[in-house]
Amino acid sequence: MLAERLGTDARFVGSPDEPRTGAYDADLAAARGCLLEAGGQVDDALVEGDVPALVAGQCAIALTTLPAVARNRPDSRVLWLDAHGDFNTPQSSPSSFLGGMALAGACGRWDAGLGQTALPADRVVLCGVRELDQPEREALDRSSATLIGPSVETLVYLANALDGAPVYVHLDLDVLDPAVMPAEYPAEGGLSVEKLYDLLDAVADACEVVGLEITCLESARLADMVGDAVAPLLAARPAA
Repeated sequence: MLAERLGTDARFVGSPDEPRTGAYDADLAAARGCLLEAGGQVDDALVEGDVPALVAGQCAIALTTLPAVARNRPDSRVLWLDAHGDFNTPQSSPSSFLGGMALAGACGRWDAGLGQTALPADRVVLCGVRELDQPEREALDRSSATLIGPSVETLVYLANALDGAPVYVHLDLDVLDPAVMPAEYPAEGGLSVEKLYDLLDAVADACEVVGLEITCLESARLADMVGDAVAPLLAARPAA
């Protein structure tokens, strides 16, 4: 659907497999090739001056995509739209879920063994986050990342935090309220589709859009709704 809206062809990385639950290290080993290829695709796009748009099953994709942004566009900020901070490490995670460690790994808080450049935490703006483990919250408080909740003042705070810098958008769809978008790890009090649209419209209007990644689409029947919500970012992205 995204490819059709952008008038381009979709490239598939990896291959489908049966869903399973495993510890982070087993998942990391199984996904290693896919993660490295995805990061390589973002590298290639940014080197060529293109604007990548990705769709992935889980936030673990950020382990390689965000470092690629840090390497190629160090002037940009990463807008992390997610119900969760994903700022745990293997030592702090209560679940050992790889997706819950993605941003921390991208920022160099733990070594995923993928040979990636760390994304400086001061280039990260987390927005819509409302469910954090205690060690995760403490780590974010100690970090230089900016954390914005899903309040009515979100757009004001976000504009100040981004300050007109180029932006790479990571959109985990559980930032939406679970009444709108079912989620594997639901968190009440999320954004409405309208508020997400307004937020992305404001970002596209004020900032250069460096790239977009969408994760955790839990219901395929809602794909068109998601496409409508990210339409401002797609309109700001050159066809490539």
